[in-house]
Amino acid sequence: MINLHGYGPSILDGTVVTLTVSLASLAISMLLGIIGALSKLSPFKALRFAAQVYTTVIRGIPDLVLMLLVFFGGQVFINQVAPMLGYDEYIDINPFIAGVSTIGFIFGAYMTETFRGAILAVNKGQLEAGNAYGMTGFQVFRRILMPQMVRHALPGFGNVWLVLIKTTALVSIIGLDDMVRKAALAAGATRLPFTFYAVVAFNYLVITTISIYFLKWLDIRYSAGVIKT
Repeated sequence: MINLHGYGPSILDGTVVTLTVSLASLAISMLLGIIGALSKLSPFKALRFAAQVYTTVIRGIPDLVLMLLVFFGGQVFINQVAPMLGYDEYIDINPFIAGVSTIGFIFGAYMTETFRGAILAVNKGQLEAGNAYGMTGFQVFRRILMPQMVRHALPGFGNVWLVLIKTTALVSIIGLDDMVRKAALAAGATRLPFTFYAVVAFNYLVITTISIYFLKWLDIRYSAGVIKT
């Protein structure tokens, strides 16, 4: 049994924070991904252009730089604008909100491409048949497009999710007490960096392994009745 010198509960609390950041960021990235994918496939040029700029810029800037820009740059911007609105007190950006919004915004760009490819993979004839049958656009989306899109999107979605989980380690640099920051504090106090970072690495491995099995289960479920060639 590894001796964590009383820091075990602290690392566990940090692991819960990491999972919370991961799931909240995933929700934001999925929402942005759907909006981005539909915008890229939109007949309106302005929407296609905006979505293209979004994915190009986000995929071209390192995640760490974006995290620092949102946290520090955003804080400066807000405190410059607040006095114009009659608010004179200094505003601190919550590290959790900054971390979740940044990671969600970053991975929304990757989800956009994942969902766009998945939508294009759905047979257009089925969508046209739904419209001809008298379904509304929302019914076609919910009953025909979405179930098949999920199946096509799962491989790419799984890869994005696994990378997102590991990217949450960046929130430690803006002061959020995730398990990486908790491990850093414990390592500094005990001078046992290898021990604590090894525990963090193991925790990430456990999370990603469970995620892989869950994604495989989803793949089996959404592939039911589909003949794979």
